Amino acid sequence: MSATSYDAYEGLNRLALDRAGQAEAFDAIGNQYETAFPHKDGQLASGTWLSGELPPGSRILDVGCGTGVPTARQLGEAGHQVVGIDLSPGMVKLARDNVPGAEFHRLDIADLRGGRLGGPGSFDGIAAYFSLLMLPRAEIPCALGLLHALLRPGGLMALAMVEGDIDDFPIPFLGSTIRVSGYLREDLRRVVRDAGFDIVGEDSYAYAPASTDVPPEIQLFLHLRRA
Repeated sequence: MSATSYDAYEGLNRLALDRAGQAEAFDAIGNQYETAFPHKDGQLASGTWLSGELPPGSRILDVGCGTGVPTARQLGEAGHQVVGIDLSPGMVKLARDNVPGAEFHRLDIADLRGGRLGGPGSFDGIAAYFSLLMLPRAEIPCALGLLHALLRPGGLMALAMVEGDIDDFPIPFLGSTIRVSGYLREDLRRVVRDAGFDIVGEDSYAYAPASTDVPPEIQLFLHLRRA
């Protein structure tokens, strides 16, 4: 059994309970998210890379799609078939309103097991911008292993995390509390390589959100290829 398999993750039976607070927080945040994070230069640049490296009409999974802006909209406008997932029903509704040409589902990343949106190799590309940081560190390799399997051989993934040596740590976030995890960049590189990805590009951005209760951060963007 692979160390990156969800079947090996001891916290799997607690996922629904552990996620409830996260989903409720983002339901409460709603459109405030776009106000607090108005500048997404790194995410847009990474989305441009992902979109441009894939042929038109590629099927791309947007993990933790949020409001659908900017990523699902950006990829859809470039002519790709976008499938977005998010645990927050409020975010899914906003995404459907914002990007009517894409397909959105209220799903946890763990729900992708068993072919819910397609079997192994069913996506040409994956975008995971600041979604895996919502998971405990013990789960992140499992999630990466699952996403690796969903990509076709040679498929591409754009991953963004916030740099930090933290694990399932509670932080205030736009009037709610969420739990986040992070890695120092060399540790993040190791984790993605262990999951079967080659790193073909990397960028980092210093970012200070508009909201005073969200601390400044270093955003790491990795551009990956399924090995």
